[in-house]
Amino acid sequence: MKQLLKQLFSSHTYLTRLILPVLVMMMAISVFATPAFATGVYQIPNLTADTWVVDEGDVLSRFNESQISGAFKDLAKETGNEVRIVTIHRLDYGETPESFAKGLFAKWFPTPEAQANQTLLVIDTVTNGATIISGDQVKSLLTDEIANSVTEETLGAALRDSNKYNQGFLDVSDRLVAVISGKPDPGPPEEKQTIQVEGTFTKAEDTNKDNATAWVVGLLIAATVIPMATYYIYQINQPSNEA
Repeated sequence: MKQLLKQLFSSHTYLTRLILPVLVMMMAISVFATPAFATGVYQIPNLTADTWVVDEGDVLSRFNESQISGAFKDLAKETGNEVRIVTIHRLDYGETPESFAKGLFAKWFPTPEAQANQTLLVIDTVTNGATIISGDQVKSLLTDEIANSVTEETLGAALRDSNKYNQGFLDVSDRLVAVISGKPDPGPPEEKQTIQVEGTFTKAEDTNKDNATAWVVGLLIAATVIPMATYYIYQINQPSNEA
């Protein structure tokens, strides 16, 4: 009985020593990984004369980014009104697209005079939350109603259609340039209605996810059981070896 209790206590200690480092590693990852990839206002570069698009979310092709930058540059030359787009992959904890946009707007344009003819669109590509901040001079053209429509309908339509960021920002660029130039608002694009027919078969992606989950669970069980079994076999064979 004493030998059995000794073995149980020893196996419990061995198992604790095995699992403890894994738990510590998981806690460290959960604490430090998210902030490492989060973006704050202080991480956005200072504004330059050629800054029109800051694609921190890495969702735009170089060609489309150049095309949008060219359209905003021409708008600034023709009207004096400037538009900039910033994409973020993940915001700091507690930050929202609106609070981030306000902070960046104040950083880039610290005075009311500097803000007057500016427009800034910010999107968090994790949640697809977007907001537009603009100065007093632009608000007479880009009203709050139109600004909300740009983020919710113009950009939103493309994002709801398989996250088509490039198409969405091209549409946003065209609409903002038209409105801020004093032309009639072209409005949002027509959103296609798709009819989804439910099937009775499991999707391939669902099957892959189930298989992956099964593999992970199996490996975790194996990682726990195999060391224990090895330890018990060692304990059983130890007396005979000494003999």
